[in-house]
Amino acid sequence: MRARIIVLVGALFCLLSAAAFGAMAVFGKLSYDEGVSVDALLLVRFGLAGLVLLTIALARGAFRGIPRRSVLTSLGMGVFGYAAQAGLYFSALTRIDASLVALLLYLYPILVMVGAIVLGRERASRRRMWALGMALAGIGLVLSGASSGRFNLTGALLAMSAAVVYTCYILVGDRTTAAVPPLALASLVCIGAFGTFLIAAVVRGSDGPLAELGSIQPTGWLWLATLSLVSTVAAILLFFAGMARVGPSVASILSILEPVVTVAAAALVFHEHLSPLQGVGGAVVLAAVLIVQWPTRTAPVSETQVQPMAKSEMLLT
Repeated sequence: MRARIIVLVGALFCLLSAAAFGAMAVFGKLSYDEGVSVDALLLVRFGLAGLVLLTIALARGAFRGIPRRSVLTSLGMGVFGYAAQAGLYFSALTRIDASLVALLLYLYPILVMVGAIVLGRERASRRRMWALGMALAGIGLVLSGASSGRFNLTGALLAMSAAVVYTCYILVGDRTTAAVPPLALASLVCIGAFGTFLIAAVVRGSDGPLAELGSIQPTGWLWLATLSLVSTVAAILLFFAGMARVGPSVASILSILEPVVTVAAAALVFHEHLSPLQGVGGAVVLAAVLIVQWPTRTAPVSETQVQPMAKSEMLLT
């Protein structure tokens, strides 16, 4: 009975994490509505989230025993890979609906599968090839159904580029950060990304986001704080707590709720809507992701031996 309760609590934590991550796009768009720029949003998000996560990681001794090279590699992943992915994602949000961005980004599990097969880390199978075909067909339906005036080709390309960059981030991190506990990795990646946006802001000087921070209205700061603390810090910590109870495979499967939350929240807040064709395409993409994520066998995995797909979820978008 106690074991069942632990599993149920873990599943709830994973679902809450997915909901928090899924709401990020909505909080981002609400920030834009208050006049916040993409650069200012990214600077505040990674600065605030990185500070909180770093404090928690230090308090819990998450950095104990980590090789210096692994620390530098983790920072580098934030400086280059994650900063680029987040920049592409939030730039796409300025051009197309949040629901469309979420569905296009969620190509990344399929792309990771393809990349792992190409690199020889995984073997191709009939199930995976079916999933790849379904994902391509689903994205085709999503894009072909985007006939409204709100569709923007540049925005769609930015969202798909974010998925490609995130794929590279996961495949690199799978091999180079194996010795880094998830909490330490999350804090280092956020600090690294913050460093990128801080340097860019300093270089831009009076025309950059540092000068903009003083003019942001209280409501804008509210959405920025919510995005940073709820959709980044809380989402990451909830995912860790859930994964420790249900395992990485189940945690990854439950995380598929994230784009569903984005679509529902965007419809509620911004009255965005997918066409019937796009809805079918989105469902096909998520079904393909579910096929890829579904475990083929059950094996015990320790908290520090996190599968790359599960480990990646902690910083999604």
